[in-house]
Amino acid sequence: MTSKSRTQTTFAPPVMEARRWLDGVEFPADRPLINVSQAAPIDPPPAPLIAAMGEALADPATHLYGPVLGMPELREELARHWSAHYGANVTAKNVAITSGCNQAFAACISALCGEGDEVLLPTPWYFNHKMWLDMSGVTTVPLPTDAELLPQVATAASFITSRTRAIVLVSPNNPGGKEYPAETLKAFFDLAREHGIKLIVDETYKDFDSRSGAPHDLLNAPEGRDTLIQLYSFSKAYRLTGHRVGAIIADEALLPEVEKFLDTVTICATQLGQRAALWGLQNLGQWVAGERDEILDRRAAIADNMPRLEAKGWKLLGLGAYFAYLEHPFAESSAQLAPKLVKEAGVLTLPGTMFMPETDPRGARQFRFAFANVNRAEIGDLFGRLEALDWPVACTGDCAEEPAAQSEGATALASKGLAQ
Repeated sequence: MTSKSRTQTTFAPPVMEARRWLDGVEFPADRPLINVSQAAPIDPPPAPLIAAMGEALADPATHLYGPVLGMPELREELARHWSAHYGANVTAKNVAITSGCNQAFAACISALCGEGDEVLLPTPWYFNHKMWLDMSGVTTVPLPTDAELLPQVATAASFITSRTRAIVLVSPNNPGGKEYPAETLKAFFDLAREHGIKLIVDETYKDFDSRSGAPHDLLNAPEGRDTLIQLYSFSKAYRLTGHRVGAIIADEALLPEVEKFLDTVTICATQLGQRAALWGLQNLGQWVAGERDEILDRRAAIADNMPRLEAKGWKLLGLGAYFAYLEHPFAESSAQLAPKLVKEAGVLTLPGTMFMPETDPRGARQFRFAFANVNRAEIGDLFGRLEALDWPVACTGDCAEEPAAQSEGATALASKGLAQ
């Protein structure tokens, strides 16, 4: 029997799959496509940053390999930024620069885990995290969240085994939008410390947190540097998605292992992207604050429009950063409804099934709407299109049995001890 390759152990990239739903579909000029499927900003960087990048292209060093762990100047600047934001002492020795935040995660998992090890991943999860764990031979342990999309420490504790190497949290959350309270993060930190495992906190969207100041004080714990690993992305803050620049902030003892991974994959992040990130850190603080204000206004627009959908049976489960995570009222699974939304409503979004194990029935009732690229008026149009849907609604109470696929999923979930 032929064994599977590493890539065959996981699913197809969800965003690419969703884009294929657009094939052959035409959208009239008076009702253009509303694309809320992906969080990446589509606008170019601000003009001053583009000009700085143009100047950087004239420097011969921009076109050469750089240090595997990143430009010293960028590592130092991010350490200063991190120290100021979190009120902690972070140095360049705690910072590694990566080719995007996905690579930061991949590098950390490769540095921490061996074949058959386990990592706890709250559901709904960020699908690229699940994909990399699959391709690494690491077992993903789904950690169900509560009605507020928050993972529970007691549940996590019951899932930890001798093979557990890390717990992964994303805050502000992708896909759920939830901003994890400081006490939740501290409780998971304490749990990880107690068991001698790592707490990986992906803070890609930290620049768009609605809370002012540091969202936690984990770096101030005496044992913090040994337990905590933070991940970051410059892509969202400075619109550098195509230049792939991310970061790891961790105990310096981890970075030699990270360096081995980076050296064999990309050698180093692009010099142009790193120079752009450095210029952004040094010059674009006020501009990023304005971007945050705009995202918070779009978040408010979602909240303002929700009563229209609540009257139709929708529920808002999470809202924050770039994301609104909703429960729909319809009989069919979101996996079938998402392609129909493209054809019948001109809306491209991702179904909750892309963020859940197949055995978890909740995904069939959920959608993620990424609103970073739609303004307040377009959000109103989006809600109008969703409000107008006249699809059959799901049964509630005793009116009838739920769809078979959901019932079977619920049974499977319960048998694995994951039902809530």
